[in-house]
Amino acid sequence: MRALEMAIAWRYLRSRRGSRLLSFISVISIAGVVVGVSALIIIMGVMNGLQTDIREKILVGSPDVRVLPYGADMRLSEWQPVLEQVRKAPGVMQAAPFVQTQGLVSNLRGYPTGAQIVGLAPVSDGEITAIRRHAILGEFAFRREGVSLPAVVLGKLLASKLSAFPGDTVVFYGVGTLGMNAATGMMVPGYDSLVVAGLFETGMYDYDDGWAYVALETAQRIAGIDRDVTGIEVRTLDRNAAPMVADTLRATLTAPVRAVSWQEHNRSFFQALSLEKLGMGFILLLIFVVAAFNIVSTLTMVVSDKTREIGILRAMGLPARSIRRVFLYQGMVIGAVGTTAGLLLGVFLAYLLEAKRLIQLDPSVYLIDHLPVRLESADMLLIVVVSMTVSTLATLYPASQAARLYPVEAIRHE
Repeated sequence: MRALEMAIAWRYLRSRRGSRLLSFISVISIAGVVVGVSALIIIMGVMNGLQTDIREKILVGSPDVRVLPYGADMRLSEWQPVLEQVRKAPGVMQAAPFVQTQGLVSNLRGYPTGAQIVGLAPVSDGEITAIRRHAILGEFAFRREGVSLPAVVLGKLLASKLSAFPGDTVVFYGVGTLGMNAATGMMVPGYDSLVVAGLFETGMYDYDDGWAYVALETAQRIAGIDRDVTGIEVRTLDRNAAPMVADTLRATLTAPVRAVSWQEHNRSFFQALSLEKLGMGFILLLIFVVAAFNIVSTLTMVVSDKTREIGILRAMGLPARSIRRVFLYQGMVIGAVGTTAGLLLGVFLAYLLEAKRLIQLDPSVYLIDHLPVRLESADMLLIVVVSMTVSTLATLYPASQAARLYPVEAIRHE
């Protein structure tokens, strides 16, 4: 019986002239499902790609957890005992002090620009972030062989603005270099001369355009905080478990400090991306609604066109539930063919977008240089399930209408 029902459903999908090609209205219905599935796959892939790509670029120079002091001066005194406590906390792989401050940097020709100055502990204290592995020219080191000046590692775009390359000297102005002019009685900036040891490139515009890395003691001098530090950066065993490690540190540390995970530090940004993903997904679901209406109209037209045939089938003993299943199968075939074609098309277009980098972006605006695409199996499975569910539900009304036809009235239908 099921084979007969499927054969009838397939016959109704085909054109009247006995061709094995699908009828035009069936093709339109399938095309609606294809567009909905492929568009949703691409958009979900783009949103996932944005989240993943930006997250990875942010975490190149951002630790999993930061232990920071309270107060506007951002100074952590007596930090050595805190560091020891942090290192003993569960889930912590490595921890080291750091200093972060803002200042001006200029080349020897006097061109100044703003910069984020980050002081890192020696490598022997632990490599907390991956920034050291992104050197593209020179070395990521804070001493240059044969030069007595302390060294600095500049972002590629920042170095380009300064026309500074490894071996060149740059000048840093910070809070710690302010001094009193004896003649005028005014505060004037002093300076620290540093030699460029290397350049780094992360692909994250903010880092490459405005960050400079120096030794911890050099950053302390530029920031004017003596032997204090800005905070302690932590590398966890599992980056996704950073919020739990931060909660543990907040509960166990006795000093007046706070622990901030990378998720919390960038919460507003990633919440905006998640909300945008949800909004785009909801909007594109409307394409499925349009496709459902196409399926309803297609099957309704088939019921109207095949009324006499349905009446004959009923008169020959085919039960109403079989008639209902005929149209249910018809809608499922439309949904399955459209979903499969849409899935293949969406995956192919997503691959082209990522592999060929077809859509280039301005990194100064979007933080990344191209539109990334990352497909996740859970999202694709959800899209397939939603597509098949919508296609199946769309058959219920025309199928029930066909099942309610009386044989005699159906046969007499003109």
